[in-house]
Amino acid sequence: MYDSILLPVAPDGDSRAAFPHARSLAERYGATVYVVSAVDTLERTEKGTRSGSFAERVEKRARERVEAVVEELEAAGIDAVGTVVHDEALDAIENAIDAVEADLVVMPTNARTGLKRVLLGSITEKVIRTAPVPVVTVPMDDPDA
Repeated sequence: MYDSILLPVAPDGDSRAAFPHARSLAERYGATVYVVSAVDTLERTEKGTRSGSFAERVEKRARERVEAVVEELEAAGIDAVGTVVHDEALDAIENAIDAVEADLVVMPTNARTGLKRVLLGSITEKVIRTAPVPVVTVPMDDPDA
């Protein structure tokens, strides 16, 4: 039923609650999990401290997160492939769905409500509305609540 599962991870967010769901589904269906993280290309022009540009630090965090998730999945016997792309998060997810021919997307959702939800939007909500495949959402605790 599911041969290819997409697991988006944010460079700076905590999406760990989604990992067990992706792992369980991959085990059940013998699927490969594709882990993707997006680094927004607009950040590449901003400069940071001596440790490099802001975008380089974000990209490093994204690579570290993707590598850690891939290692965790592989340790559980799951085929996993990771990548970091330079794109806005929504576009990166939509493009990855097509690129890996994903049958399913597993991703976290924050419990934002009211004005915070309207102002910040929700990548997960947009993916749910636009994805051509099923999307499994995993509730996360809102650290700002």
